[in-house]
Amino acid sequence: MENIEHKRRIVLVPLPLQGHVTPMMQLGKALTLKGFSITVALGQLNPVSSWQHFPGFQFITITESLPLSEIEALGPVEFLIKNNNTSEASFKDCISQLLTQQGNDIACIIYDDLMYFCEAAAKEFKVPSIIFSTTSATHKACFSVLTKLNPKKFLIDMEDLELQNKLVENLHPLRYKDLPIAGFGPLDRFVELCKEVLNRRTSSAVIVNTVSCLESLSLTRMQQDFGIPVYTLGPLHITAASATYSLLEEDKSCIEWLNKQKPRSVIYISLGSIFDMGTKEVLEMAWGLCDSNQPFLWVIRNGYESLPEEVSKMVSERGYIVKWAPQSEVLAHPAVGGFWSHCGWNSTLESIAEGVPMICRPFNGEQNLNAVYIENVWRIGILLQGEVERGVVERAVKKLIMDDEGVLMRERAIVLKEKLISSVRNGGSSYNALTELVNHLNTD
Repeated sequence: MENIEHKRRIVLVPLPLQGHVTPMMQLGKALTLKGFSITVALGQLNPVSSWQHFPGFQFITITESLPLSEIEALGPVEFLIKNNNTSEASFKDCISQLLTQQGNDIACIIYDDLMYFCEAAAKEFKVPSIIFSTTSATHKACFSVLTKLNPKKFLIDMEDLELQNKLVENLHPLRYKDLPIAGFGPLDRFVELCKEVLNRRTSSAVIVNTVSCLESLSLTRMQQDFGIPVYTLGPLHITAASATYSLLEEDKSCIEWLNKQKPRSVIYISLGSIFDMGTKEVLEMAWGLCDSNQPFLWVIRNGYESLPEEVSKMVSERGYIVKWAPQSEVLAHPAVGGFWSHCGWNSTLESIAEGVPMICRPFNGEQNLNAVYIENVWRIGILLQGEVERGVVERAVKKLIMDDEGVLMRERAIVLKEKLISSVRNGGSSYNALTELVNHLNTD
């Protein structure tokens, strides 16, 4: 039999934000377990100390990419569009150098779907490419809906309450007002970005960090939209044997504090790595948490020093504050009974994977979609909307941790947990999808 030596190097290109880097690095870990070598092409990041978690990974820099500080000045959509324009030539140089130095062994470029400039290099050097979606399949299905809309007409139509509540075809129970457009600036520019993201160009497949049992309807639609294989590998933090990665330093002292709490008594609060709350909202949350008489672990990126003195004293009596937590470890802890979350996709998957019900406090786009699914489809959480008020906070915490309704949510979350764990075991949907992906990479 002819001995064919497969190309074994995968080039990963993440968007350098926590919620995008984390699943990309987990994907890299999963692929190393299948025998591939990993090169990570990064945009401009602040120096971090976490690369040691990935021994054997090679890291290179896309020198002309925009620094993340530009997001605030440009807004997320304009930042992404401009970053794709400025990074293309630099990334071609990266691939050219790798091909020269590494002996033409690149099996595939796998890039975050918001880093679509990668496709030009893949095409020029005739290297196979695969798109990686770090958000939910439902999010991508909504992009498809948005690209078919007239932005100006849609905004006028959305002034009609009946149209706001109209169900999106084939995406039940989503309504048109649930489409992920909040927080992204002018709709016409966002729709342009959606079109670029959905353009598969010459890519041969799409990877999604999800599980078929969570989003079967959306996955069917996504498959139709892309017309190429869609591999569901989630939850990647389990698929990758619990690989962890954080751009922020984790404070593990909170685990010692959790060890002293009663089972399922603690509400864990973390609203992501980007969003900062106003002082009024922090104060109302603190009062509501303390009035609930439940212990709480609260991630506040500026720590205690950012809190008013009265809040700091109140919180220290019943709660524990860290600047960043080892989230997977926290959610797996038996003392944690609920998760107050911004409903980013990684956090959503991590919470479901540990059977932890949620209080949902989304801020924009994709987070709103996830919250709709958490409350109305999977029925494992409570959605908080509008201004945060201490009485609302107190009632939500008590409902989740103490009431019968919270017990039922926890039971449903545990059922989903078992389904997710089964999906990554031998014969499960995600296990099989990873096997199919490896075969795809070896024959591309």
